Amino acid sequence: MSKGKFLINLAPKQGYNKIFDVGEYNMNLTSFGLIKLAAGTSYKANTGDFEVALVVLGGKCSAKGAGFGFAEVGGRKNPFDGAPHTLYLPRNTEYELVATTDIEIAYNASCASRDTVKPTLITPEMTRSFELGRENFTRRATVILDEKFDSEHFYIGEGMIPSGNWSGYPPHRHDIDNPPEEIDMEETYFYMFSPEQGFGIQKIYTPDGRIDETYTVKNYDTVAIAEGFHPLCGAPGYSMYYLWTMAGKNNRGLISVLDPEHKWVVGK
Repeated sequence: MSKGKFLINLAPKQGYNKIFDVGEYNMNLTSFGLIKLAAGTSYKANTGDFEVALVVLGGKCSAKGAGFGFAEVGGRKNPFDGAPHTLYLPRNTEYELVATTDIEIAYNASCASRDTVKPTLITPEMTRSFELGRENFTRRATVILDEKFDSEHFYIGEGMIPSGNWSGYPPHRHDIDNPPEEIDMEETYFYMFSPEQGFGIQKIYTPDGRIDETYTVKNYDTVAIAEGFHPLCGAPGYSMYYLWTMAGKNNRGLISVLDPEHKWVVGK
């Protein structure tokens, strides 16, 4: 695994693959990783002081723990094959995952100061999807876990960008708790491509130039976005998927501010 200022590259191996922990990359609320299991193998852990959301990227497993059990978690072959199953676990929860097929799971964890909802399986039918943008900045968003769900910090979803299109455009940020105009939520982007040799471009910048980063992102790459505007685009010929995990300390929601220099595009 190699690292940039906010970009982390990953070549996943069997078991838990750490991508970053709370306190790294200026991320104060989020830990992120990938669980990769071969069919028939298992993974055991305890959420400890964290609430955890396990988003199945592809494959199928069973999940069990004290007082809960789900015989079938997942089912899609990959992120380009329909909506996800997501297992939400509150703090202090022991759990075991047993892979029915080869499986990859995005691990999201955030420090919890209270008990939240009991272990819950969020099925594809419980998600909601919609189209955003127009022209060459259209994309499809699927919201998995929103502010109506009893999580302390999470707001999680997936984005699907058609060949050669932009997302997060006009550029937006969510750095300051100033509702209803803007709320402070750090965000994680995790990427996959079809075909898998695809790539995209991710930019993060602040108006004062203190942050001005541009990255080439490829399969299994992650970008940690603690602050700043953060548009992205995919290369022509490839479908670009990204899992977005937002974590807010005081508020949760899709409430952001557009870069005033590019906001005019909305009303074009």
